[in-house]
Amino acid sequence: MKYLNEFNFKGKKALIRVDFNVPLDKEYNITDDNRIQAALPTIKKILADGGSAILMSHLGRPKGGYEEKFSLKHLVKHLSNLLGIEVKFADDCIGASAVALAKDLKAGEVLLLENLRFYKEEEKGDEEFSKKLAALGDVYVNDAFGTAHRAHGSTTIVAKFFADKICGYLMQAEVENGNKVMSNPQKPFTAIMGGAKISDKILIIENLLDKVDNLIIGGGMAYTFMKAAGGQIGKSLVEEDRLELANELVQKAKEKGVKLLLPVDSIIADNFANDANSKEAKSMEIPEGWMGLDIGTEAIKEYSQVIENSKTILWNGPMGVFEMPNFAKGTIEVAKAVVKATENGGFSLIGGGDSAAAVNQLGFANDVSYVSTGGGALLELMEGKILPGVAALEN
Repeated sequence: MKYLNEFNFKGKKALIRVDFNVPLDKEYNITDDNRIQAALPTIKKILADGGSAILMSHLGRPKGGYEEKFSLKHLVKHLSNLLGIEVKFADDCIGASAVALAKDLKAGEVLLLENLRFYKEEEKGDEEFSKKLAALGDVYVNDAFGTAHRAHGSTTIVAKFFADKICGYLMQAEVENGNKVMSNPQKPFTAIMGGAKISDKILIIENLLDKVDNLIIGGGMAYTFMKAAGGQIGKSLVEEDRLELANELVQKAKEKGVKLLLPVDSIIADNFANDANSKEAKSMEIPEGWMGLDIGTEAIKEYSQVIENSKTILWNGPMGVFEMPNFAKGTIEVAKAVVKATENGGFSLIGGGDSAAAVNQLGFANDVSYVSTGGGALLELMEGKILPGVAALEN
């Protein structure tokens, strides 16, 4: 694979797949620009070499065709401010405006193309569409790890049409940090899995059981394990069709000598709302009409101790309903324990999505080893799958 530092972009137009799928409010203001910030080093290196950058990305999930709320034009002003130059914008990604603006692009200039997903062909991985994209640039750079698990036109197929296909800084860091955890972890290795459903995490849990010393479970998925073990879980979230699987995973962990930790106690509520009545209860003894929305005091203590004594930590998914302040404590305390373990010389990888949001919101992003920008892509890497976007750069 070719890396950014091995290539000089002088006089070259780089077609760069970035991940600018950022949240916008009703006035189209960006509410979290982490993904844009993450792409800046790659763009700046290309411009510093004397090259120009043509940026392509998706935003949201348009139904097919133009939708105002998903237009990348809303990002132009902010991106221009961040780069300190006026970013040009093409109101299409393969049409006449894109072709003309790309053709006239000079060294040191940046062009942002309109949302790729306004064309259904992007997600279908259409060859003709990809060829039109490829015609805009001289070299291809993929820096969009967040979409590397999708074999879409701009992430995978487009690479076929270039002699020079290059891995961007963000993509390189994501893959290297992911592999560090999965291929060569220092022991003890602890994985923390949260979130609502076991079904979303089955493959990753199964793959991790061959690698970790400790597997900590939190979030809604914990209650499927509790019920499977014969516990009373009130009206907590449960996947009835996964009870047998939960018991199988517990058994597998035992056989492989992995310590599987479930929350001994929970913060329970009589309603799914921040202002609901709440109290603490044993996770196996939740009364009728109540539901577990966070891990309890004992669980926090036990989890923190295991995390702080770990040398490698992978965290994916919150411990409770983190977006409700009254049920965020478990997630906050786990984050603090991860920070402490990192300070003690451990390596911590925070896996995309909600856990990344939690670490960023709490201001801990610089206190852990690496915060991934890719939710689904990181999970698939952890499952041991080959990511099409990465494979396309290797062929």
